[in-house]
Order: sequence, then structure tokens, then C-alpha cells
Amino acid sequence: MRLYRFSPIQNQAELLKAIEHIHFACFNLCKQSFGKYLPVAGNMGVFCHYGDEYESLTELRKKLTEESDNVNQKYFRLHNPIIILARGDVPETAYTHLYIRKPDPYRSHVGDVDFVIEEAKYQELKKSLQAGKIIKGVRVFERPDLDMVELYNPDIDALGYVSPREMTEKVRVKQ
Repeated sequence: MRLYRFSPIQNQAELLKAIEHIHFACFNLCKQSFGKYLPVAGNMGVFCHYGDEYESLTELRKKLTEESDNVNQKYFRLHNPIIILARGDVPETAYTHLYIRKPDPYRSHVGDVDFVIEEAKYQELKKSLQAGKIIKGVRVFERPDLDMVELYNPDIDALGYVSPREMTEKVRVKQ
């Protein structure tokens, strides 16, 4: 039995299939939670599940992205954005930054996408959640270094994150 939908990803074509899946899964999460689509920050994370998969995708990522002299770099700017064409009511979207995540035995997700929201609306959303408001598939992301709201659904193998643009840019570097 194959536990992970795409892993191990072995080449660029398989990586692009996984990215397309993550994109539509995350837009689905966003629509389920908010009844509408939020704009993306341009960040696309792909989660590895095997050590050799991580090594090979890191090498592939090096070919697709600009180098960085920052040892804490997490998301790398793509030489050419990855464009996912519109499908149904999901808008055409461009991803400018790619992250290949190390295997995590506690996460079986394929990947994640960062959505952006205005600062005031984000603060209102976060405060309402902290005060006990229930929004199906939405929770405060419990990491002190990242001020984000997580979108999730146990039937969807991707995660979405919502925050103001400043935070979506901050996550591009490991804290």
C-alpha cells in the first residue's frame, strides 16, 4: 500500500504534478473555510517523506531557483514562476518561491500554500479564533515564531496558511 499520494517524487514532471495538486487542494481549503479565495503570497511548499526524495528534490530545486548565500534560506525564488492556469472558479495563480521540506514522520501532507490577507482583517480573524469562534477548517497556528492561521481538513492532504503579506515574506527564511 502506498501511504503518500506523490512521494517519492523523482523528477521535475512529478514535482509539477504535486505542485498542481497542492495548489488546487489549498484553494479548496480556502473556499471551504472562507467561502472565497484569498490571494496567494507566491510561496509553494512541497513536503518530502523520504530522505533520498529530499536529497533529489533539493538538487532539482537548485536548478529551478536562484542561489542564496543565506544559510537560513527556506523558500527560494524560482528563475521562472510556476503558473497554474485557472480551472473552474479557481483563478490563474503564479508561484514565485519554492520550499522543499525535509521528511517529517508526523506529517503526511503533500505540501502547503501561503495566502495573504490585509493586516486589520487578519487581526480580526485571529482574535475571533482566540476568543473561541469556530470556523470549520481554521485554527491559529501554534508556533510562537510564526503569526499565521492554518487551514486544514482531514480529507485534504495539503495545508494552507493565512497571514499578512509581511509574515508570508518572513517565512521565506528560517527563524
